[in-house]
Amino acid sequence: MMNVIVCVKQVIDPEAPPASFKVDAAQGTVTLPPNISPVIDPYSEYALEAALRIKDAQGGKVTALSLGAELSRDVVRKPLAMGADELVLLEDGAFGGGDSWTTACALAAAIKKIGDYCLIFCGRQAADWDAGQVGLGIAEILGLPGVTLARKADIVDSKARVERVTDEGYQVLEVALPAVITVSNELGEPRYPTFKGIMAAKKKEPVIWKPADIALEPAQVGAAGRQAKLVRLFQPVREGKCEIVAGGTPEESATNLALKLREINAL
Repeated sequence: MMNVIVCVKQVIDPEAPPASFKVDAAQGTVTLPPNISPVIDPYSEYALEAALRIKDAQGGKVTALSLGAELSRDVVRKPLAMGADELVLLEDGAFGGGDSWTTACALAAAIKKIGDYCLIFCGRQAADWDAGQVGLGIAEILGLPGVTLARKADIVDSKARVERVTDEGYQVLEVALPAVITVSNELGEPRYPTFKGIMAAKKKEPVIWKPADIALEPAQVGAAGRQAKLVRLFQPVREGKCEIVAGGTPEESATNLALKLREINAL
């Protein structure tokens, strides 16, 4: 029986209008107004879909694992509505403000506590910071093989056969289990939650763990344990100007445009 753990993340909605983001440069944080809700990271949904496909083919159990300081129950229950069997939340104020290192450490500690697993799926990166480091961080901490950028993952002869996206196409790899696989959007669209799944998810209570529950001190997680230093957080200012290049005839306009482009070294 295949027991799969999927790491999912609650993020600021990447479809929110840029003007709605509020950047606190002093605190190094980004917030949205209350009328825009957070969502499950899109790449996490691809990872969950990969796990559910293996469950469909092989049977077994899918456990969703998420970390945060203030997790919206309506958001983090989505993996249950899509077909996951269990939801474990690392939820505590101490987990807030972490970096890739503290996140990977906490998730790895929780995975050790869960114990019974064959595969760990993560998104290739998260839609908020786009770091793409947590998945391989978990693999390193747990001493497991890791494969990135998977567009397909199957179980063949007690091994994971993975199609890994490359610049030229894809590679086909086989990896011993247990292993960590990060999943890319080339996998294909994740399934929609069913009405039955949504109703069942509302009735299922998540398991909630604090740092002490996974044998970590508050100083090892979140902002207190982060290794990366955020030097500056800001919204870029994009400015543009338009110059009309005219001429008495279309031919003259084209000539003037070509001269102007050459003048600014665009040709």
